[in-house]
This record gives sequence, C-alpha cells and structure tokens, in this order.
Amino acid sequence: MVLIKPDSRLKHAGMTNNGHFQMKIIRYLLIFFLSLFNIITAVYAQDLTFHGFLQGNVSARVTGEETPDTGEGGDFLSGEERIRGEITGSAESSAFVLKIDLVHDSIGDEDKIDIREGYIDYRSDIYDIRIGRQIITWGTGDLLFINDTYPKNYSAFFSGQPLEYLKIGSDAAKVSVYSDALSAELVIIPFFEAWTLPDAKRFFLYAPMEVTGVEEPREEIENSEIALRLYRQTGRFDTSLYLYRGFFKLPGMRPESSTTAVLFYPQLAVYGFSLQGAFADGVLSMEGGYYDSIDDRNGDDPAISNSATKYIIGYSRQMWTDFTAGVQLYGEYMQDYGRYENSFPAGFPKTDRLHQLITLRLMQMLKYNTLRLSLFTFYSPDDEDYFIIPEARYNITDSLWTTAGMNLFGGKDARTFFGQLDKNDNIYATIRYEF
Repeated sequence: MVLIKPDSRLKHAGMTNNGHFQMKIIRYLLIFFLSLFNIITAVYAQDLTFHGFLQGNVSARVTGEETPDTGEGGDFLSGEERIRGEITGSAESSAFVLKIDLVHDSIGDEDKIDIREGYIDYRSDIYDIRIGRQIITWGTGDLLFINDTYPKNYSAFFSGQPLEYLKIGSDAAKVSVYSDALSAELVIIPFFEAWTLPDAKRFFLYAPMEVTGVEEPREEIENSEIALRLYRQTGRFDTSLYLYRGFFKLPGMRPESSTTAVLFYPQLAVYGFSLQGAFADGVLSMEGGYYDSIDDRNGDDPAISNSATKYIIGYSRQMWTDFTAGVQLYGEYMQDYGRYENSFPAGFPKTDRLHQLITLRLMQMLKYNTLRLSLFTFYSPDDEDYFIIPEARYNITDSLWTTAGMNLFGGKDARTFFGQLDKNDNIYATIRYEF
C-alpha cells in the first residue's frame, strides 16, 4: 500500500503575469484562431458552430484555521475567471472539436491556457478514429472510479469548481469498432498524466514526509498507456470488459532519508468489467476490477500499492416526481496483506485489508426544473471519515446559471483520506454565462 495521500504538488501550466506577456499571448491566440478559421471554413463551411461561456468561481475555507507562512490565498481555495471558446465542425466523414479556456487565477495571480479538448474524428459505418486531446469516461461509478483510469483533478473537485473540471483530457488516439455481436474501443496514450491532487499551499494535508522531487515515466514508446474496452448489450444490461496497462495515477513515496522522499508512479495493469441496466423500477450498476501492481506483485514494498480487487455496486431510482436517490457500495480488498503488515514502517497509518466507501446521492428538481437541490455524501466505515457536498443550482435564464454549495470533510483520524481534509471545509459559488 502506498504511503502517500494527496501530495504537495499541484500540476498546472502557469504563466508569468506581466502585461506585455499577456498581450503577446492574446495576440498569438487571435492569430491562431483566425488561421484555424481560414483553414477549416473551406472544409466545414456548412456545419461550423461557435460556443463558449464566461465563468467566475470562488471557494473560501470556513474553519478559521490559519494557513502556514508558505501558503497562498489565506482562506480562499479557489478564485478564478474563465472564458471558454469552443469551435466544432463536421463534414461527410469527419469532424473536429476545439475547447480552450483562458483562465485567470486570482489567488496565484497567474494566467494560463487550459486546452480542455482538441481532436479530429474520422467516421465510417463500422469504425471511428479520434486523435487529439479528449476526455474519456469508462465505467458505471458515480464519482467512484475503477476502470476509468484516465486523469482526474481532485484539487478542482475539493475546492468546489464545476464538476466537469474533475476530468482532465488525455492526449490520445482512440479507435472504435462497431458490430452487432461485439463492439470495441482501443485507446493509446503516449504521454503520461497523473491525477492532480490538492496543493499544500492552499489545503491543510497530512504529510508524513517532505517531498523533494517527482519522478514521472519517461516519454518513451514503451511507456505508452494502452486501454481496451469490449462491450455489447446483454439482455437489459449494457456490459463491458476492460483491459489497461500503464501506471498508477496516485504516486508511491520512495524514502530518501528518515524525513524526505521522492514521488514516483509504479506500473499498473487493470482487468475489469461493468454492467448497468433496468432493475426493480430503477437502474442497477455493477463494476469490478483487479489492480495488478506489476512492480510489487509480492506485496512487500511499502512504497508501492499492493495488488487489489475493487468493486462497486450501485442502485438509483426516481422515488417521486423529480426526486432521484442513488446509493453505492465501493470496496478495495488488498492482496498479500500479511506481507504488507510485516513490511510497513512503524509510525505510519495502516490501511485495512478491506477498505470500503458508501455513497448517497439525492436530487430534487423544482420550479419547472430551473432549481436543482442536490446532496452527495461519501462515508468510509473502516476509516470512519466522510465528505459531504450539498449544492443548489438555479437557471436564471436559458444562458445564465449559478450554483452555491459546501464541501464538508471530517473523520476520526487526521491521517485518513477525508479525515486529513477536516480543516478545509469550504463554501463555493459559480456563475456562468453561456453564448
């Protein structure tokens, strides 16, 4: 089992914030968009669309805890303004999508470019090819992931940014093949991207050791991530089989001394399945996977997660008009637990052989579906910690909406996943104008 929880590194593409550089970037972007427009108009002239939005988001800690001198933002975890530009086009057998966010981070006083997606599709009757930056979602879990090994941004999630920013695009090639008997998706990702975890500059976190460096997989062909999904309709259920070979997205921690360590990403293979369909007036979902820890199959290296069997069982149902409830049970069963216990360093918190999470989602629509009240909760019976998200969203007009909510963390032990975030309870708000 890995020794680290959310780390002290927030991976992002920051830019210097002097006015000359900003104007230079804006000028280059205008040139880029105009050039792209001239190139694609000839091909997609009849099916070219432009969309976008303006968005403001803010999140503030409400625990009254004093941040360390090395921190930034004080009580604020998030404070940013975004402008999204989205261009889509389609022709007889091809299409493209480009989504770019220009972001100003008020806390770090930084500007950055977030290329959310940018890909080209080629389509035929029996197969599709998609190449470029794309957001890929597999599996049936609701905010729980087993076979969806693609990048996530938990810093955005824990600070109340819109849910879409939990997912990060992958620079990938995806081939989809269709048939009545069996369909398939093959994904090849040549460039590794880890999960983005909360940054110690803004969050209170449990840090067993000081991190002095990060070792990511080298950008070599043999380090490309490969994933395969086989799927079909079986009775009333959508069923899938999954294969993945790549790397853990959560890092291991290799000690350099008694107080310092380096983060690294061990090799991983995943073999899984999922099914989802109508059952007992609701929707039943099941997902499972075996996590093969390639670099520690003996289970005796405390810096690397042991192999584990994981599962999700979920059920959702509309209880009455415009009210939906859903529950999930998630579990991780660690292999070679005896070796894990024998090799684990003294003084570090141990993980139980079986780690479980229970989630609950409640959602009520009101005022002709313009007002949405929701509650999502995580609770671990073995770690005895929790994460609760109440939220309200109101559509002011067809183009303008706003949300407000809270992120509440807690637990018996300040070293568990949610327990360590206990001092980071926050309220958040977002407003977006779409055009």
